Amino acid sequence: MNQLKAGAALSYISVILHIVVGLAYTPYMLRMLGQSEFGLYSLAASVVAYLTVLDLGFGNAIVRYTAKFRAEGKQREQEEMFGMFFILYIGIGVIALAAGALLALNVENLFNRHMTPVEVERTRIMMWLLTFNLAFTFPMSLWGSIMTAYERFVFQRTIAVLRTIANPLVMVVLLAVGYKAVAMVVVTTLFNVVTLLINFWYCKQKLHIHLHFGRFKWGFLKEVSIYSFWIFLNVIMDRIYWSTGQFVLGMVRGTVAVAVYALAVQLYGMFQMFSTAISGVFLPRITSLVTKGQNEKAISDIFIKTGRIQYVVMAFILSVFIVFGQEFINIWAGKGYEDAYPICLLFFIPLTIPLIQNLGIVILQARNQMRFRSTVYIIIALASFALSFPLAIYWGGIGCAAATAAALVAGHIIVMNIYYYRKQYIDIPQFWREIGKMSIVPIVFVVGVMFVLRYFHIAITSYPTLILYGLLYALLYIPAFWMLSMNASERELFMKPVRKLLHRS
Repeated sequence: MNQLKAGAALSYISVILHIVVGLAYTPYMLRMLGQSEFGLYSLAASVVAYLTVLDLGFGNAIVRYTAKFRAEGKQREQEEMFGMFFILYIGIGVIALAAGALLALNVENLFNRHMTPVEVERTRIMMWLLTFNLAFTFPMSLWGSIMTAYERFVFQRTIAVLRTIANPLVMVVLLAVGYKAVAMVVVTTLFNVVTLLINFWYCKQKLHIHLHFGRFKWGFLKEVSIYSFWIFLNVIMDRIYWSTGQFVLGMVRGTVAVAVYALAVQLYGMFQMFSTAISGVFLPRITSLVTKGQNEKAISDIFIKTGRIQYVVMAFILSVFIVFGQEFINIWAGKGYEDAYPICLLFFIPLTIPLIQNLGIVILQARNQMRFRSTVYIIIALASFALSFPLAIYWGGIGCAAATAAALVAGHIIVMNIYYYRKQYIDIPQFWREIGKMSIVPIVFVVGVMFVLRYFHIAITSYPTLILYGLLYALLYIPAFWMLSMNASERELFMKPVRKLLHRS
């Protein structure tokens, strides 16, 4: 339990650092790179990101089955499973290397219509580097999955925090002396390699993990593959949602449109981190509850309780962005990125619900029941992909985002809420009653403050003005939400670490 609490706390520290560093570093990076170079970097990264689907969902399977074997006291089975997956991942790494090489050799055939020869060559170099990064990551990712399954969140999150700080510091120096997008890829690759090697050291020296290379247990591999397949489909869906936009825009609009869309996707990444920081540490615990036959009501209560806690944070972030997002992007990113605001809204608003319900994914993984969700999501994601082409031709990045938003509403909200209620026995009506009552304060504040800003023609054109109005908003919003939307246990949850900190000081 201490690892869970500390892991969640360090996750939020990592998220906050990631946001702060991103907010401080991204404007500098955008201005030093230029819109076209940033578009190239984002395009290369999004194309190679498709190869991450070769994980086939095995990373999550390692966490799930390790937690299961530990609950059952099966040490030998763990070691045999680790050996099997290490060999599998080496094979996947080789396939990723071959696939990445094929993509890198055909860059001009994919994007030549809207890119110069120099841009094509730089994209090719970055894709080679990112492909090597990915091929090395596959076999070495085994150790990170084992650390998660053993609930060693403190060490994992500490390394993540250090990496979040160190990576941009190195990049600031390189950008200052004239290096561009290729240097960013080199630095990212080096930090990734170091992190993976540290995970390997920790598993061998601290957890004393051993790999047993025996005969493949094909029956067990089949069981794991069935579980992993539905997670694999979920990963494909995720890639379609968050990498396809750059790919489509690179084909029909060029690097400038890619840059604007990629910036919105980057802001989405910051937004969703606030939610996944909590649910990410629950898979081993939920798996243990399911393995031990815990009743549905206990799991449903965790779902609702976690969703409420996540909504405390997500509602505040979303409301602040709706009110001040356009001004923030204009000041932060600069001229040429104005369309990132409506694109972000098309992401953020429909995504808020699945983000505060993402413990449902953990429950499905623990119960080995990902089939329905993955099937629905892949169908809707493919429909979104098809729709994004005509919409991108007419409306650019906003068209791509509209296709994604429609898919999110149809699949993530409507279909999955029915499924959670009907098949997983989660009390969805109660969940919505709770969220509905919590939403009154955010809605009133968003409508009221936007009306005041426009009625009095208040212009926000600088960081000091933006920070001032943001602080005034928070000073009014937080007490109102604290008293009217949060219950006693939630207030205690947020106050407990504050009291501890004050007591220590």
